Amino acid sequence: ARRLRSCVMNIAIAGAGLMGRLIAWQLQRRGHQLTLFDAGDEQGTLSAAYVAAAMLAPYSEAVTSGAEMLALGKNAIGQWRELLRQLAETGAHTIDLKDSGSVVVAHELDRASLQHFSQKLRAVVGDDTSVKALDRSGITELEPELPQSFRQGLWLAGEGCLDNRALLSALHDTLVAGGAQWRSHVAVQSVEPGVLHTAARAESFDWVVDCRGLGAKADWPDVRGVRGEILWVKAPEVRLSRPVRLMHPRYHLYITPKPGDIYVVGATEIESESQAPVTVRSELELLSALYSVHSGFAEAHIVHSFARCRPALPDNLPLVRVIDGLLQVNGLYRHGYLLAPVVLASALRAFEGDCSAPFVSQMAQNTFACKTGSGR
Repeated sequence: ARRLRSCVMNIAIAGAGLMGRLIAWQLQRRGHQLTLFDAGDEQGTLSAAYVAAAMLAPYSEAVTSGAEMLALGKNAIGQWRELLRQLAETGAHTIDLKDSGSVVVAHELDRASLQHFSQKLRAVVGDDTSVKALDRSGITELEPELPQSFRQGLWLAGEGCLDNRALLSALHDTLVAGGAQWRSHVAVQSVEPGVLHTAARAESFDWVVDCRGLGAKADWPDVRGVRGEILWVKAPEVRLSRPVRLMHPRYHLYITPKPGDIYVVGATEIESESQAPVTVRSELELLSALYSVHSGFAEAHIVHSFARCRPALPDNLPLVRVIDGLLQVNGLYRHGYLLAPVVLASALRAFEGDCSAPFVSQMAQNTFACKTGSGR
């Protein structure tokens, strides 16, 4: 080993998005010296984490990802509370975590989509009491401003969302206050054990942690980008207290409330690595669906429209690869915020030499190829 991992080490973080900041913060808490490299600014505005809805939706994800994802996601929400408690102890602003569930609805013509979603969900969760059928009065009790035309729905009581931009800002401030060096607008071109390469030079560290997402494709060819198109709107006339999902044959719209009358709206998932601006078609569909959920959105202002590529691996699950001197984390896909605490814990265990944690695989010394001891 390069050095006992209990000793103070000089560690580079390549990519200062959500995972890069979380891992850096926890390594800093263990007494290590951190330098963060990122192609964007210190706010993380180029990252998928910055524009995301930051939903913590284990039940919604279980429809396509299965029971294992449900169990991990449910545990992750409790882990988020502990991480936010630790962050508050540093003097950072309290991060808003809404955990009062989410509501799933459909227009009358799209009831079949809602029923299909419900059947697939029930097949995974069984009689889990966190999934509750809603009639019109039940929808009104939870979200009084939703239209009367929504007569059936679901309440996924074990879901929530958090204020992602406040979280990214708090992590930045905490890291800098703790002595971390921040190298913004410095793109990392490649990594290897103990060495990080930028356009200017190669720099040596005790460890390199690679959290570049799609930016790591040259070092990890299996990584692909899945394009998502997202709107941030300011709607003072709307009062939704929890995430709302609208079922539709072509898309599943989500509307997630943020502080300051902001709502994050998205639905698209395109197998493309294009970073071009949001298309007219996507924006028209998002806005028309948004208006159908609440007429108050007609007077909303479009604050931002974003297109970002979420990093995914062939099985659409995250993976932590480790070899002495190099830790690589990637593939968080659309589960980024939901599974972040689980992946964080696994990455830290891998760093300490324990490769038995979920999503961890040890790389071979000679080729850095992934050993698929867990079948991956």
